[in-house]
Amino acid sequence: MGYCIALTMSSFYTGETPDAVKNAKGLHLITTLTPNGRKAHIYLEELKEIYGLEWTTSLIDLDTLEQKKPWYLKLNPNGRIPILIDNTQSPPHVVMESSAILFYLLATVDKNNVFGFSDPIEHSQLVQWTIFWHASGQPIQGQYNYFRRNAVDESPHAAQRFKKEVLRVYGVLELHLSGKLTSSPREYLAGSGTGKYSIADINAWSWIRTFKSIGFEEEELAAFPHLAAWVTRIADRPAVLRGLGEAYDEEVHPELLIRTE
Repeated sequence: MGYCIALTMSSFYTGETPDAVKNAKGLHLITTLTPNGRKAHIYLEELKEIYGLEWTTSLIDLDTLEQKKPWYLKLNPNGRIPILIDNTQSPPHVVMESSAILFYLLATVDKNNVFGFSDPIEHSQLVQWTIFWHASGQPIQGQYNYFRRNAVDESPHAAQRFKKEVLRVYGVLELHLSGKLTSSPREYLAGSGTGKYSIADINAWSWIRTFKSIGFEEEELAAFPHLAAWVTRIADRPAVLRGLGEAYDEEVHPELLIRTE
């Protein structure tokens, strides 16, 4: 049995896979301080608070392009962070895509649906709003951030195009939270009544939390009072603060940084 397990592990990883990853037990997160990384950090911290969940972490400096090397691409062909490796499975099970990590943890750890829903209708709401942000929000905001910081010519067209679309997506969230069309204001994206804090919120919040500092005018921001209140409401959670904090900062924890030659 031990030989079979060793054979399975050796075929799963490569010779260049860092020991911190290859020798990890249980859940192992490879991440860095990006919006997508923070999603996983926050949910893991929330689950730790409720269930006592434990995991280990490795950090990647994206500037080194470690995430584009063969050992990492074998784990995630998309070459992005974060990834979650579940070493309790044989062979280990890798989850790529930040939103998929949230759903995996919901299914495997959050047995009481503290951050999800047992009711199929409410669960459907959670899925819808998670996918809405993953498909319509974060890629657009990511492109807006890129073109806002990296003007390649004198034309502002690209940045303005993506800025307009980010504002449209924010408007959808504002409309939903305001209850303008339903006469029932909401505190969270999914769930009956005013809603319940769930992975749908974690998924979007990690991106939207900085919306006041990414180049919008005051009059543009003024159109989103309910979205602003939602951002503030979630920011006060202790697990959220930990998920944003120094535990995932490579400068504070250089011992967690993985880099191959």
